[in-house]
Amino acid sequence: MASIREKVVPIKKIDSHLHVWASPEENHASDGSSLREENDESWSDILGGVFIAWMLNAKEYPYFPGQETTLIGSSDDLLKSMEEAGVDGALIVQPINYMFDHSYVTSVLQKHPDKFLGCFLADPSDGGNGIAKLEHLVTKEGYKAMRFNPYLWPPNEKMNNEIGRKLFAKAGELGIAVGFMCFKGLLLHVEEIEDLCSQSPSTIVLIDHFGFCKPPLNEVEDKSLTRLLQLARLPQVYVKVSAFFRVSRDEFPYRDTWPVLKRLLSSFGAKRLMWGSDYPFIKNECGYVNAAEILPLAKSEEALLTDDELRWIMGETAQSVFGGAWSKSSS
Repeated sequence: MASIREKVVPIKKIDSHLHVWASPEENHASDGSSLREENDESWSDILGGVFIAWMLNAKEYPYFPGQETTLIGSSDDLLKSMEEAGVDGALIVQPINYMFDHSYVTSVLQKHPDKFLGCFLADPSDGGNGIAKLEHLVTKEGYKAMRFNPYLWPPNEKMNNEIGRKLFAKAGELGIAVGFMCFKGLLLHVEEIEDLCSQSPSTIVLIDHFGFCKPPLNEVEDKSLTRLLQLARLPQVYVKVSAFFRVSRDEFPYRDTWPVLKRLLSSFGAKRLMWGSDYPFIKNECGYVNAAEILPLAKSEEALLTDDELRWIMGETAQSVFGGAWSKSSS
């Protein structure tokens, strides 16, 4: 008798949410030789070598002041993780580490066009030329999505102010999606999102990380989840069931989030939900391979998902939103 695993039809896995940044092992000296070749003796001292590499790499792709990190998040490390997990492609979201400097992410997109699409960070600052940057990144560098981070808006301004509306509308005109990062809670921003959607109903919306809605244990958390579910009435809205660790109170496989997933399925349907890992932060949690197994575990142990639903959430929803992207990629 064939095993259950043998009966499972292979699915294309697309990671809808991850980040990359330059790391020591990617670094090359200014003359093109590797740092290891130039500093063989110093590499006997591993910590010294990593520190030197990190310093040189920081000069090539400098972090925004105050956003420095030592967490490895390079494209090489990511590709190895994706291969181990059987993930075929991904949407790279511009990390806050680089703020509005997209040069590193762009270099990765150019190097691996069949593996990755890019989501840039919207610049809503006064005099920041946000619209011009948007048009350049989309038409010249091929980005397919834009991220609204409400905490980058000028003080006392909201995402649906004049520049926010213009950015959101332009995204719809150019056919790119807009992701929303409501890190401090969906209730603080849901009315802004609803207003933007009403003004520009053709712009696709991606709500990051369950809308940062935790499995509700109190009235405020229940209201937050309810407001997320109510967004399902807007056909342009999709939800990333990503970064489970950010909303769960449990350890992997984050079973307390599964009732939330079930309610999202009921409201949005699988064709408007998409899985994401939140690499490289997931490395300090359950690990990338485990992140790619959360939904299959939910299916097999709790019967939350049908085969068809699993296939859509793990990859086909992302492919449909991004026009059939990743059709050539294969793990």
